[in-house]
Amino acid sequence: MSTETSSRPGPQVDESQRDQSDWLTLLRQSFQSAIAAADPLQLLSNALPSPPTGRTLVVGAGKAAASMAAAVEAAWPQDKPLSGLVITRYAHGLPLSRIACIEAGHPVPDQAGEKAAASIFEQVGRLGPDDQLIVLVSGGGSSLLSLPVESVSMADLKRLTADLLRSGAPITDMNVVRKHLSRIQGGRLALASRAPVTALVISDVVGDDPSAIASGPCSADPSTYRDALDVLDRWEVEPPAAIRAHLRAGLDGQLEETPKPGDPRLSHVTTRLVATAQQSLRAAAAVFAEAGVRPIVLGDSVTGEARDVATGLASWVREIAQDRAEGFSRPIALISGGECTVTVRGAGRGGRCTEYLLSMALALEALAVGSQVYGVAADTDGIDGASEAAGALLTPTTLAQARALGLNPQRALHANDALSIFEPLGLSVVTGPTRTNVNDYRAILVL
Repeated sequence: MSTETSSRPGPQVDESQRDQSDWLTLLRQSFQSAIAAADPLQLLSNALPSPPTGRTLVVGAGKAAASMAAAVEAAWPQDKPLSGLVITRYAHGLPLSRIACIEAGHPVPDQAGEKAAASIFEQVGRLGPDDQLIVLVSGGGSSLLSLPVESVSMADLKRLTADLLRSGAPITDMNVVRKHLSRIQGGRLALASRAPVTALVISDVVGDDPSAIASGPCSADPSTYRDALDVLDRWEVEPPAAIRAHLRAGLDGQLEETPKPGDPRLSHVTTRLVATAQQSLRAAAAVFAEAGVRPIVLGDSVTGEARDVATGLASWVREIAQDRAEGFSRPIALISGGECTVTVRGAGRGGRCTEYLLSMALALEALAVGSQVYGVAADTDGIDGASEAAGALLTPTTLAQARALGLNPQRALHANDALSIFEPLGLSVVTGPTRTNVNDYRAILVL
């Protein structure tokens, strides 16, 4: 695990002079700064291509699709042709004037997304070489831009997606399967365009690989039908018969593979990363440095089962809290991004961020250093699990307060219901749709 420290030292602060509300405010401010650093309205205009001699079509899908489209409209010359269609999650839309915005199902796809994706595919196919295609890509696009192959029904795709989500499979594995069931993902959208393509991407995946973001509608796909079948076997997911038959046909060479790296048919595509998790982590680090707290950026690639990741980091937190970690003076903020997973075994609402934070609290309590630690874990898209919360905040008294209310933190963790611990204490983080997505944000503050 690599570390990165901010170059801004900030003023030296006596943490004993601050109370709990001050630390919680600081954690909230750091999260808001991370979101602001990925705001398409502030970032997109500098990445736009120039208008062509023909018309410009804008299409896209993802949780940031509406705000990205709004940014294009704001920056595009009024006297130049502009039209298009983007798909975003329900309740994430915005009123637009030149680009249509459709809301659809996420994380499980639905017919609204399928119908909109079919319209996008048809409009792209009508472009000529004098026109231009701008594709707005952001996290969530894999389910929103769902146009399954003819042999696979939307009902089958929905069932498979739900099973993969429950299995704990990482998003990269899920997307390998989805790309091989799609007429539009895995580079196939770009193949359908005779016009030059500019893909503007907000990354929500570890490593910022465009082929993995929203299942890479404009990117070469290094994965294969064999890989897709291996994913299903690895996570013990039995797909509907039509899906297995399709993947087997691809494996046997009866179906064309997705375009691979180096494919000359994608030479007309330009891909630009507009926002990344690393940018957001650096913005949050600056907030801590300004407040006199030393930030340590652990990286944007922290992944794994949420409770296991938290337990592992807790051991290092103990070393810092007990002044046994040479070179790490308190107060210190351990900042990380990435996307943890949760293998769902219970019926709770809490997502991976709240599960991470509750597991951290229980681990720190067992290590007898919980009284020195605050924390925040929240998803930059504003949604964590099956709730309206983006995540939660942790204080040194969270577990004691929860037990005083008759709640059982350990039982909640086993039930994948971590939010039920934080919410009654007013420690849930609720932002509403942020209309961006650079994955999870976590900061553990050690005093």
